[in-house]
Amino acid sequence: MDSSRQILVCQYANCLRNGSAAVLTAFQSASVPGAMVIGCGCQGQCNMGATVRILPDDSWYCRVKAGDVGAIVEQHLKQGKPVAALLHPRFHPHV
Repeated sequence: MDSSRQILVCQYANCLRNGSAAVLTAFQSASVPGAMVIGCGCQGQCNMGATVRILPDDSWYCRVKAGDVGAIVEQHLKQGKPVAALLHPRFHPHV
C-alpha cells in the first residue's frame, strides 16, 4: 500500500448534513495501514455529499454513508478495486 495515501472526508455544510462526521469517524476507526484520514473543507462537490476523495489515485466517492466505509476500505484500499456503485459520476463517468 502507498504510504502517502490520503482519505479526504468533507466536513463542510451539506456533507455534514448528509452524515460526513459519521463517515469520518468510521474511516478513523477502520485504521487503514499506510493511509492518513483527513477531515477537510469543501471540495466543491457538497451537492453529492458526503464526499470522500482518495489520493493519490484521485478517486471520488459520493453520497457515502458510514455503512459504506467497510466496503471502500476492503475493496478499494486493500484490494485496489474501487467501489463502482459509490464513485462520483462527474469524475468517473464510464464506471
